Amino acid sequence: MKNKLLKISFLLFLLFSIKGYNQNVKLLNINQLNERIKNGKDSTYVVNFWATWCAPCIKELPHFEKLGAEHKSEKVAVLLVSLDFKSKLESNVIPFVKRKNLQNEVFLLNESNPQEFIDRIDPSWSGSIPATLFIKNDKRKFIESEFTYEQLLTEYKKL
Repeated sequence: MKNKLLKISFLLFLLFSIKGYNQNVKLLNINQLNERIKNGKDSTYVVNFWATWCAPCIKELPHFEKLGAEHKSEKVAVLLVSLDFKSKLESNVIPFVKRKNLQNEVFLLNESNPQEFIDRIDPSWSGSIPATLFIKNDKRKFIESEFTYEQLLTEYKKL
């Protein structure tokens, strides 16, 4: 009986842990991303486009985490936008985010036409990742490359 209760408790714990964590990775489209930035209360936005299958993206994610944590008082919002397929949300993205303990806001882009959303983010974007969009007031800067922390910090401070 005690063993059975332990198993049930463990299963409930897993169920609520996974379900609760799922809420931290939201689907959004480009219109919703633009609304998030337009109506957000932060003064600076650093939007990183990445994927779980992209080695350079994974390598630089800790830099975005560090930037968000160290500059929180400056009202910076670091938004991590996964370009994984929507079908990979449960199997790849959520477990990855949990394993890496990502603290910044994480989204999965819910768009079906890559060329359309790429052009709406920045017409100069070839579509390769990692790519990052910096926004402060009316200033926008788009950079299509991998960052070291020092490079990321430099670009952030230029805004």
